[in-house]
Amino acid sequence: MVDPLEKLIGGFDQALRTLTGQSGSGRASPAHSTPEGEMDEQQRRHAAGLMRVNHAGEICAQALYEGQALAAKSQQARETLLQAAAEEQDHLRWCRERLKQLDSAPSVLDPLFYGVSFVMGALTGLAGDKVSLGFVEATEDQVIAHLDRHLQELPEQDQRSRLIIEQMREDEQKHGAHALAMGGEEFPGPIKAAMTVVSQVMTKTTYRV
Repeated sequence: MVDPLEKLIGGFDQALRTLTGQSGSGRASPAHSTPEGEMDEQQRRHAAGLMRVNHAGEICAQALYEGQALAAKSQQARETLLQAAAEEQDHLRWCRERLKQLDSAPSVLDPLFYGVSFVMGALTGLAGDKVSLGFVEATEDQVIAHLDRHLQELPEQDQRSRLIIEQMREDEQKHGAHALAMGGEEFPGPIKAAMTVVSQVMTKTTYRV
C-alpha cells in the first residue's frame, strides 16, 4: 500500500512536471520536420491564441486524470487513467514548443485551472470508477469538439499547428473510446451540454492570457 505522504509528494512532483512541460513519452512533435508557413502578425497571434487554449485544455485534462487516478477504486481504472495521462503529456510539450515558435507563451491561468481540475477529478473518482471513466469520455468529447473548431479556424499557412492538433485529436478519440470499453458510463446529453459551457469559459479566458 502506498504511503499517503508518498502519494502527496508524488502528486506535487507530477503537478510541477505538468505545469512546466517536463513530462511526456518523448514522442517527437508531428510538426518537427514541417517548415514554418508565412503568416502575418495577426495570423500568428490568432494561431498562438488557439494553441494557448489547447495547452490550457491539456493542463486541465492532466489534472483531471491525476485527481481521478488518486481516488480510483480499482487498480484497472487507475492504470487506464494514468496511461491516458502519460500519452497525453506529449501534447503539453508539443503545444509549449509551438507557442515558443509563435513567440508566445502558455496561459498565466494554467496553475489555477490545474488546481480546480485536480479537485474535480478527485471528486469524480470518489463517485466510482464507472462515473470516473465516463467522465473521461465526456471530457474527451469536449476536447475533440474544440479541436475540430480550431482546425477550421487556423490560418491555412500554419501547417505545423494543424499537424499537432490532428495528432492530438486522434489520441483524444482513442482515450475516450478506451474509457468506455473499460466500463465507463456514457454521460447523458444535458451533462455534456453543461460541460460545454464550462469549456467555453476556459477557452475565452485563455485565448489572450
